Amino acid sequence: MGSFSIRKFLGKAVKFCTSSLIGTGVDTLVLWVFSTWVFMSYTGKYIFSPCISFECAVLTNFTIAYFFIWKDRIKKRSSKSFWLHFAAYNASSAGMFLIKMLLLLGIERLFGLNAILCNLGALCFTGILNFFMNELVIFRNKKTV
Repeated sequence: MGSFSIRKFLGKAVKFCTSSLIGTGVDTLVLWVFSTWVFMSYTGKYIFSPCISFECAVLTNFTIAYFFIWKDRIKKRSSKSFWLHFAAYNASSAGMFLIKMLLLLGIERLFGLNAILCNLGALCFTGILNFFMNELVIFRNKKTV
């Protein structure tokens, strides 16, 4: 039976935060491009642009998680393993995305901030939830009996 190590947990948390910063950079850059140069309507800026930018960040964050953060929890590397983990990660991310969108729109309604600031505020909250989904569900330690 494996034992819990606070050191390993904190190490993963630091790596996750670092990858989240990279994902946030990708998300923000793509959001800026689409909300500034591609879409001019409210729906384009506050609905379509965040959807596109979020999926770009999901792909970036999953790749980092699979190959670097939780690599020790992948028993057998294969394309099947990659895509099965990605399916779970993407489903979790979809849930986080819905929460993020509700927060983004709520922040915009309450404070009247632009899409990028609303997005950053929403990402702070969903980032914590996302870490625990990865740690406890998607890349969980599978105990052998």
